[in-house]
Amino acid sequence: MRERTTQRTDSTHVLAAVRDLTRLELVTEAVRAALEEVARTASHLLAGLVDEDWGRRYGRPVRLGKNPTRPKTRILAAGDDACRLLERLHRQGPGYGPGPQAEALRRIVVQNYYRDAAYRLRWRTAEDGGLPPSAAAVVSPYDTTARYVRHGHIIRWKGFAAHLTETCAPGSVNVITDVATTSAATSDAQVLPGLHSRLARRGLLPAEHLVDGGYTSLVHLERAAREHQVTVSGPLTANPTRQHRRNEGFDRDDFHIDFDRQQVTCPNGQVSTGWHGPYPTSVLAGAPLIVARFTRSQCQPCSDRPRCTNASARNVGFPPRELRELQLRVRAEQQTPEWKARYAVRSGVEGTINEFAHGHGMRRCRYRGQPKAHLQHVLTAIAVNIERLSGRPATEETRTPRPPTAFQTYLDQHHIPRPKSWRTLGT
Repeated sequence: MRERTTQRTDSTHVLAAVRDLTRLELVTEAVRAALEEVARTASHLLAGLVDEDWGRRYGRPVRLGKNPTRPKTRILAAGDDACRLLERLHRQGPGYGPGPQAEALRRIVVQNYYRDAAYRLRWRTAEDGGLPPSAAAVVSPYDTTARYVRHGHIIRWKGFAAHLTETCAPGSVNVITDVATTSAATSDAQVLPGLHSRLARRGLLPAEHLVDGGYTSLVHLERAAREHQVTVSGPLTANPTRQHRRNEGFDRDDFHIDFDRQQVTCPNGQVSTGWHGPYPTSVLAGAPLIVARFTRSQCQPCSDRPRCTNASARNVGFPPRELRELQLRVRAEQQTPEWKARYAVRSGVEGTINEFAHGHGMRRCRYRGQPKAHLQHVLTAIAVNIERLSGRPATEETRTPRPPTAFQTYLDQHHIPRPKSWRTLGT
């Protein structure tokens, strides 16, 4: 096996991040995609349906901006256009089969509209419980496997996520050792086991793996050390209790946990009467959970109860012993200057993310579907490695003008006006 050095990993979104993606824009673009498909395969079906208004609305890629005018009118108009187009295609009988864009339009209409008791078209809202979860919602008429995700209040995108791993030994060329492509709705922590297995097969496992905080679940830190002898270094999730966040009262670390006796002792000396679990939790939570319970008779008379809990009695949750010891050890280590200096090397992978995104256009998929997107990412990584190892700068590509699409050609042939730029779209 090759010498095991330090490597680092991070992820980036693949399609361009959007600031204010709206379902209205999705529906409108889905109508346009279906029109393009019909114009290529059976343009005669558009006769009597497409007029000047349709040419103005769908003759260019749809960009509504932050504050489109008359949004409620646009919502119903787009839904009505979509339903009219789908009904036109449905009436063609068994001899005509709708293509993938028409099927995507049907799914998008179903997930965004419904008919009320009077058969009027209505816009689905989160309040009525009609919206699908992000892991199942179609967000692109061109690739129904793409998904929408939001990180915090700023970063939002649709598509996939690319996870890049590279060497970072001082004084040597940083080489990409692994590329993973996942759904945008996949947690970063779920990537680590497969990543380490692939590196192990290639003999490229690092001794220490520097990762972003999204990868550092307790379960995967323990698994990496046990199965691959890899130390995963990344910010571990802080104590989530309300008392710890506010820095007041008794948080979980103020309770003494006795795993042998299966008891927890509170700061005022009360001993828990219940020990339950461990309960399995999701990968986002990071570890199974044990819950120790105190009774009302213990907590109600306590003068410190307002500082301890808002409930009638306190429950304390924590991971099993091995993971709890790992949690305490890692959190203590991450407070040392040595760990902070060592972890600072991870920031260099952000430059690689920038190189992939802006130097090689990896945030724009050239193909549809996750397998082909992954192939694009692998070929891009190979190109980056060749550039780095050769020491030659990347060449700039000259872009050629985009030819008219099938639907735009149909509009031109039938002398139906269409906007030359999406910025000229009217209401």
